[in-house]
Amino acid sequence: MQRLNNYINGTWVKSQGSDYLNVDNPATMEVLAEVPNGGKEDVVVAIEAASKAFPAWRNTPAHQRIQYLFKLKMLLEEAREDIAKTITLECGKTYGESQGEMQRAIENVEMACGIPALLQGQFSEDIAKGIDEFMIRQPLGVCACIAPFNFPGMIPFWFLPYAIACGNTFIVKPSEKVPLTMQKVFELIDQLDLPNGVINMVHGAKESVDTLLEHPEVKAISFVGSTAIARYVYAKAAQHGKRVQAQGGAKNPIIVLPDAELDTTAQIVADSVYGCAGQRCLAASMVVTVGEHRPITEKILELTESRVTGFGLAEGVAMGPVITPESKDRIHALIEEGVTEGAKLVLDGRNPKVSGYEKGNFIAPTILEDVPLGGKIASTEIFGPVMSLIHLDSIEEAIELVNSGNYGNMACLFTSSGSAARQFRHDAWAGNIGINIGVAAPMAEFPFSGWKDSFFGDLHGQGRHAVEFFTQTKVVVERWFKTWERKF
Repeated sequence: MQRLNNYINGTWVKSQGSDYLNVDNPATMEVLAEVPNGGKEDVVVAIEAASKAFPAWRNTPAHQRIQYLFKLKMLLEEAREDIAKTITLECGKTYGESQGEMQRAIENVEMACGIPALLQGQFSEDIAKGIDEFMIRQPLGVCACIAPFNFPGMIPFWFLPYAIACGNTFIVKPSEKVPLTMQKVFELIDQLDLPNGVINMVHGAKESVDTLLEHPEVKAISFVGSTAIARYVYAKAAQHGKRVQAQGGAKNPIIVLPDAELDTTAQIVADSVYGCAGQRCLAASMVVTVGEHRPITEKILELTESRVTGFGLAEGVAMGPVITPESKDRIHALIEEGVTEGAKLVLDGRNPKVSGYEKGNFIAPTILEDVPLGGKIASTEIFGPVMSLIHLDSIEEAIELVNSGNYGNMACLFTSSGSAARQFRHDAWAGNIGINIGVAAPMAEFPFSGWKDSFFGDLHGQGRHAVEFFTQTKVVVERWFKTWERKF
C-alpha cells in the first residue's frame, strides 16, 4: 500500500505523525493509498521552509519567476490525461469532467504568466511642485491554500500560480479525501528546479488546517469548501491577522422562462444539475420554471432518465459516484426529508444497480418536484445529484426567490428575451450570473465571484483579484533637492 509523503523544502519527506487515513475509490471503495493525518509538526516545518525561501524569492525579478510557470504549463499539458485519470479514480467524476478540470487549471497558470504586466503600479508626477507620488505592489510572504475534495486538480490553481508569480512562497494542503491528484502535480513541480521552499505541500486534517490559520508566519489563506467551514476559516484566520478568501457553499437556481429554446435548455439544465454528481459549487440544484412548464419539465425528465450512472472511466457513463458512504447516506436522508415536506418524488435515484460496482457510492439522478419554498430542501445545499423542481408564475417571483436565499454563488436564466435577461442580471443577488448558460464558471481572467454566505472576504480567486489578494500596496511620496548647480 502506497503511503504518501509531504513535499517540503524541495524534497519528499515522511510525515512526523504515525496516523494515516485511507484514500478510497468512491466507485469501488478500494483503498488507493494511505495519506498522513498530519499535524502541527509537519505544517510548522513547511512554514519555516517557505518563510526562509521568501526573501530571495521576492527579490527574484517577475520575468524570471514566470519562467517556472511556463515550464509548469508545459508539464501539466503533457501529464493532463494521467492526472485526469487520477482525479476520476479518487474523486469519482467522469474522465471528461476530469479533463475539463485540468484545462481550467492550466488556464490559470497561463493567466499568471502575465504577472509582469499585472503587477504594474501607478505614477503621478508633480502632485505638488517637485513632488511625485506612486504606488507599487509587493508580495505578502508565506501564503497557503486549503483545498476541497471536489476539484482536486483545478482549485489549488486558482491561487498557487498567482501567489508565486507575485513573489510569495506557498503551501498547499490538499483534501485528505483526494490527495493523489496533488501528488501527481507535485511530481511535476519537483521537475521545475524551483528554489527550495517556494512551493510546499502538507497533508492532514483539522490540526493541519488550524496550524496554518494560527501560525504568525502565514500571511494569507485561500479556502474552498462548505459555508460552515468557510465561516470558521475566515473567522479564525482573521483573528490571527491574516488575509482570507473563503469560498463557501451554494444553492444555485436556474430560471427557465417559457420562451427559452426547449431542447438545448433542457440538455444544459440536466448537465448543470448532474455534472460531477452535483458535487460542485456551481451545480444547479434548484430549477424554477416560469409560466407553462409542462414541455420543459417533460424534456428534462426524459433526459434525466436516460443519463447513465457508473464508473467514471467507463465508456458512455455520464455521472459517477458521490465521494463517501457518509455523503450518500446524507443525500438519501435529504431526499426522504423532501418527500416528508410534501415534494413529489418524480425520479428516485437511490440505490441504483451498477453492475460490477456494487460497493460504490452511487446515487442516480433524482428529481423532487413542487418543493415547498419554506422547507429545508429549498434552502439546503444537497451537494448531490438531486434536482429541486419549482414552478412559479412570473420572473419577478423567480428573482425574489433567488434573492431570498442565504447563498449567492450563481444564478442563471434561460430566455430568448434581451429585456428579461437584463432585468435578471441587474436584479439577481449572486456573484456569478449565467444567461442561457448552465454553469457560469468564470474564465481565468475573471474572479470566481460569490456573494452572501457563499463567500467570506473581499477579493476572490483567479485573475486580477488574485493578484490584488497576493500583494500589498505601497505608496511612495518622493521629492529630491538640488544639491549642486548644474553647469553645461
